[in-house]
Amino acid sequence: MQLNDLKRKTKNPKRKDVGRGGKRGKTSGRGAKGQGQHGSHGLRPQMRDIIKKFPKLRGHGKNRARTVNSGVVKPVSVNLSMIDASFEDGAIVSPKELVKKGVISLVKGKNPEVKILSTGEITKKVKIVDCFISETAKEKITKVGGTIKSK
Repeated sequence: MQLNDLKRKTKNPKRKDVGRGGKRGKTSGRGAKGQGQHGSHGLRPQMRDIIKKFPKLRGHGKNRARTVNSGVVKPVSVNLSMIDASFEDGAIVSPKELVKKGVISLVKGKNPEVKILSTGEITKKVKIVDCFISETAKEKITKVGGTIKSK
């Protein structure tokens, strides 16, 4: 037996022509180039794509967390001088009453959150209900004899 008489049991596999028609399509089993061949970590996160599809409100401050558009509403600030001018001695001051008196207006058809600030002076005894109050405003109201039942 000579070397030239030796034959393989299995034939030598023939190299496939890639991307020349046939049933494999596009990359013909060769995968993708660039970003596609680096696995899932090279692709954009799915959540980012969802966020990018939402319509954006144009203009300065429209998409910020503290604005009314995002659902987080800042409380409406009311000064002590406004309360002193609008209410009588012994009156109850609440967001509902402030809207009735016209000191503040409704926000999206509802009574807004109210924060009472200490700007100005107060001379009347009033009862504050369901309002946020600054520390100095608390002192001024209790000094005059008013009461506070806040959140």
